[in-house]
Amino acid sequence: MSVLNASGNSQPRWLFPFVVLVVFVLSALPLGRLAYTGILSSLNGDLWPLLTDPALWRAVLNSLVTSFLGMIISVVIGGGFALALTLCDVRGKAAMSFLFMLPMMIPPQVTALSWIGMTGPSSTLLKAIGLAPALGSPQPLYSIGGIALLLGVQHAPLVYLSLRAGLLALPQDGIEAARLSGATSWRVLKDVILPLSTPGLIAGAAIAFVSGVGNFGIPAILGIPASIFTLPTLIYSRFASFGTSTFGDIAMLSGMIAIISVAGLAVQERAMKGRDYRIIGLSGKVATFRLHSWRLPLEVVLWLAIFFILVAPLAALIASSLAPAYGVPLSLKTATLHAYEEILFRQASTRTAFLNSMFLASVTAAGLLLVTLLTAYFLVRAKSRFMFILSALVDIPYALPGIVIAVAFILLLAAPLPFVGVTLYGTIWIILLAYFSSFFAVSLKPMVGAFSQFDPALEEAARLAGAGFWRRLKDIILPLVAPAAGASIILVFLIACNELTVSALLWSAGTQTLGVVIYNLDDSGSFDLASALSVLVVAMVIILMLLLELLGRKLPKGVVPWQN
Repeated sequence: MSVLNASGNSQPRWLFPFVVLVVFVLSALPLGRLAYTGILSSLNGDLWPLLTDPALWRAVLNSLVTSFLGMIISVVIGGGFALALTLCDVRGKAAMSFLFMLPMMIPPQVTALSWIGMTGPSSTLLKAIGLAPALGSPQPLYSIGGIALLLGVQHAPLVYLSLRAGLLALPQDGIEAARLSGATSWRVLKDVILPLSTPGLIAGAAIAFVSGVGNFGIPAILGIPASIFTLPTLIYSRFASFGTSTFGDIAMLSGMIAIISVAGLAVQERAMKGRDYRIIGLSGKVATFRLHSWRLPLEVVLWLAIFFILVAPLAALIASSLAPAYGVPLSLKTATLHAYEEILFRQASTRTAFLNSMFLASVTAAGLLLVTLLTAYFLVRAKSRFMFILSALVDIPYALPGIVIAVAFILLLAAPLPFVGVTLYGTIWIILLAYFSSFFAVSLKPMVGAFSQFDPALEEAARLAGAGFWRRLKDIILPLVAPAAGASIILVFLIACNELTVSALLWSAGTQTLGVVIYNLDDSGSFDLASALSVLVVAMVIILMLLLELLGRKLPKGVVPWQN
């Protein structure tokens, strides 16, 4: 039943083929189909009409500008919070870190709706406090700057996490040596800490840029009403106006998004090339600057930033959900729960979307756990020349924008399946497969971390005692990796439940998800209903994050990213 590999660990003979098959189906096959369609369309002469379309280059420019400006905003906000919460002796670090991470966990379309409710002449919150602009004033967020601002806010936690990881690895003895040499705190920060933490800052900036390029929710809510299209929203509009060349066009457009994303990561590698960032010394003890009289002002600045980034937009969202109609001033007399009654008890589409999202998120989280349990075991235990290729193929779908994955599965499954003649396109199962592909890496990371800390001697002892693979899995492996498995399920459920970018192209009547319904409600003018549903989604996100917080003490470091 098992075979002894070179490292002395016993693995079933079927494990390697199983992992290869899973990675092939979820990554190599759909991405290969996407590449094939794009190349075929190019050879058939469809590339030139696309390249000469002015709308394409406007979308490319809009994508680059909004992503670059959003990256700058993310670096300023995320970098500032990383330096303050990691290096300084401010109070309430855990609460600030948790709250600062929320914008990244909240769906982008909800972020856009909350900021719309906070700004502009129709803002229910601003009208309630008497600060609303005059009627007829333009909504400032329906612009390139508005899209860039919200991309920056949405992706600032990515820069925070990346830079914070670098700051936590700084050698305490090197910093102490600089201080003993008479260097001031500013000099230590400028000449020691910032240069050594540059890799984390550059990596965070690159991730923020790539995330901005692939973001659909924010440009869709803010850009489409103002006829500002980015590449993801251009794909969405081309798909909505289906024609004979649609599949070829969206394949080539998806390829352009992938090329821009890869180019952004290549710039990161180029920026790091030729520099030596190796650290000598003991890390793990965070260097802390004692601020003394400056501590309270910095804390005030940090809490004010959280207020304007998170609290005020969510307050505006709640106010919009309680108003009888969008733009009506909120007071004790006008406040109503009509929107919540409508979406919970009367709107069949929201109930269907809730059930679909719960089903998709639950099956994705549980199903991927079964797959990643075996995959992580194989990747950590096996010694094979194929490990690098398999790991890369797992990571690529998560690194690519969700709309590219959606297009890949449309191209792969638009026709009936061979031999069986069953069509998955237009059903909930194509969304489920795309979720499996997109979130494979999210589920795998906690499991790989757990297996890396798991001493193989325990399993080897059981094997020598005659225990088979399934017995070892049940009695030894599962109890030890259970906390990481719990984190994996919650993380995937949290992301999948509110997903929009993948399902925006894959849904059909009866298969809509919460993210799709929120977007459609806003698009149809039902801002109060979209706000009410968004409030419920945010509440669910906070509850799930609190569950992860409670699990955090039992998990390997880094699984719960916002914990100190």
